Amino acid sequence: MIVWIIFLASIFIFLALDLGVFNKTPHIISSREASSWTLLWVTLSLLFSGVIYLLYEHNYIANPTELKPQQAAIKYITGYLIELSLSIDNIFVIAIIFSSFKIPQKYQHRVLFWGIIGAVFFRGLMIFLGVALINKFSWMTYVFGAFLIFTAMKMLFTKEEEDFNPQDSKIYKIIGRFFPIKSEISGQKFFIKENKIRYVTPLFIALIVIELMDVLFALDSVPAILAITSDPFLVFSSNIFAILGLRSMYFFLANMLEKFSYLEYSLIAILTFVGIKMLLVHYFKFPEWVSLSFIALSLLTGIIVSLQKNKVSHKN
Repeated sequence: MIVWIIFLASIFIFLALDLGVFNKTPHIISSREASSWTLLWVTLSLLFSGVIYLLYEHNYIANPTELKPQQAAIKYITGYLIELSLSIDNIFVIAIIFSSFKIPQKYQHRVLFWGIIGAVFFRGLMIFLGVALINKFSWMTYVFGAFLIFTAMKMLFTKEEEDFNPQDSKIYKIIGRFFPIKSEISGQKFFIKENKIRYVTPLFIALIVIELMDVLFALDSVPAILAITSDPFLVFSSNIFAILGLRSMYFFLANMLEKFSYLEYSLIAILTFVGIKMLLVHYFKFPEWVSLSFIALSLLTGIIVSLQKNKVSHKN
């Protein structure tokens, strides 16, 4: 429990510094600033695999699946890459939500900050339930595996949908039943009070919608990482590092999403692979390096193909 407490405390200390020091004054996050933070988070996330190795080598953390230190480190990196790749879809949705509610760029960081606080809680809850289900009912691996393959096929064959408008969603109408909604942005406030009436601002509604979207995305990402390992600490830490890096990655990629259109096929390949892995878990176990290599190669291929296609289209 000491390791868990230190890990969670470190996360919340950094988040407090993030909002109270690094981003105390609302400002538009430039591509340069976002790229620096993205590089920092990816570096920290990968370096944490060394911490994982030490924790499991010296038995500082519970090891229910009896992993060797090297296995634990590889499973962590594999899980982190899966969560990072699946978060790309999340970035698309966040961009649409901000655009729909006309949230100014300088206030978007505050919304994402509080969104991450909620994501840490909900992801932790879903991971706990997922691990508990797999440990209690071994057949749940087949359910999760089939669900991931179904999701991959749905992504492959579903045609492009019309633009999603959060203002037409049920959550918007439900919030309106309890709080009067102010359509104008009032700085970075979630609530404002006028004539003794408390109003919610578009920032608050955007936050709630983003939280609900994250829960929906977790329905894919949590089973995906459970295909790699059911070790609670590895699943949680890889999830959290991917979530913490999501904000900077959003500001880095938000204006370049169209350039990486072929990454969706990488996600389909990854979801299909981990789904098959879960279906075969009781009959055949893929070596750790195979899973890591396949996921890394899928992401790299999607990026390279996207960039090459963009070059060809610009020439034409």
